[in-house]
Amino acid sequence: MNAPHPPKVAGIDSTVPAPAHTVAPVAAGASPAAPPSHPHPPGAVLQDRLAGWVSDLTTLHELTERLTRTSTLDEALREMLRAGAALVGARRGLVVLEPADRLGPDTTIGLGLARADLGHMETVPRSSLSYGRILDGLPGADDGIAEPDLFAEKGLDPRHREVAARLGYAASYALPLTPESAQRLGAAVWLYDEPAEPSERQRHLIGLYVRHAAEHLARLVELQRTRACMATMTEELLPSRLPRVPGVQLAARHRTSPRGGGDWYDALPLPEAALGLAVGSVTGSGPSAVAAMGRLRASLRAYAVMEGEDPVAVLSDLELLLRLTEPARSATSLFGYCEPALRKITLAGAGHSPPLLIGERRTEFVETSVSAPLGMLACWEAPSVEIHAEPGETVLLYTDGLLHRTGDPTDRAFARLHAAAAGVPRTLRRDPDAIADHILRTVLPDGAADDAGSAEDVVLLAARFE
Repeated sequence: MNAPHPPKVAGIDSTVPAPAHTVAPVAAGASPAAPPSHPHPPGAVLQDRLAGWVSDLTTLHELTERLTRTSTLDEALREMLRAGAALVGARRGLVVLEPADRLGPDTTIGLGLARADLGHMETVPRSSLSYGRILDGLPGADDGIAEPDLFAEKGLDPRHREVAARLGYAASYALPLTPESAQRLGAAVWLYDEPAEPSERQRHLIGLYVRHAAEHLARLVELQRTRACMATMTEELLPSRLPRVPGVQLAARHRTSPRGGGDWYDALPLPEAALGLAVGSVTGSGPSAVAAMGRLRASLRAYAVMEGEDPVAVLSDLELLLRLTEPARSATSLFGYCEPALRKITLAGAGHSPPLLIGERRTEFVETSVSAPLGMLACWEAPSVEIHAEPGETVLLYTDGLLHRTGDPTDRAFARLHAAAAGVPRTLRRDPDAIADHILRTVLPDGAADDAGSAEDVVLLAARFE
């Protein structure tokens, strides 16, 4: 493999189906057709060219349509790699996302390359790799870099030669990912098992495709950055840590939706060794909902300190504030005044799902009075209820997002939650963190806890009495 080989032109991979209107290729081994006894018709050559152009446009249309349907950055990068490999006739490749503004996200994704293979390539000096030269902005890299026969190149870095031989690739073709409206996002490289390079037609097609892909990737990068900022802002508005109060153990779980929702939780120490527990949800999504959530949570903390022994008064004050300051918005909430020494919680709810009591001998929803959400009526009020827990029992507060993300009707979602709580293994019942994790894993379908397409936040707050 170290001996130089004459480069050959790679063909378009067969994974891209030929359009139905094109002429089928001649089968291998078939004898060629006899030469015509008369010259080609005047328009035959032009018709052949037009047929080729139509075939290329059809292929590009199919590939760009598939790319446009991707909704996540990881999915789009993988689709771009697969389509690019088909266009240049390669079998493997990788894309390195490394935006020039250094704001992230940074990632490397391979096609036909395992994680260990990518690790080997990272040991090669960056300046020796075609995509590394593109990422570093070296001159002459903007139009792509073809390496038709790596082992015939003079001055090839020894480590690059070793890695190429180990992974079994002998040629490569790399292109930058540079949208018109932004700086370079990264670079893609496709690897050939034997010396090869794309033809002029293939370079033209892959160039058109990658330009379209770069614009789509730029939008997804910006969307992911926005989602990351929203998640960070939401987390900053929630408690950085839970308080330690004798007689009770606390655990919380929060999953922010990509759009940024208004679900929150809180736990704050109150006078006389008491504890205020709250969960809630503001209608809407996006920055305005997150900001409203922060204001309501801060206000609830103030009301809880002043009159936490009366949860109904706390929620009444919060409802009045919401109606006066944000009349177009509503919210649901639960607030409980917890007395750990007595294993008692006095609870008031406004349009919120009932808490769940989890113990060795019982798993049941706490009966609360039917009440409207905050901001829905001219004056909100509902009676409070008391929860008396036994030693070792856990009270679980949660938001409706936990039920909505199941995708089930409400009654089935409640039944799923109850079954998950009742099925917590005995070995986990002493740890509220383990209880919360078990319920999340059991209640939500695979991947739903971190579903990128969900508009629902998920909040759990567990209080286990000793």
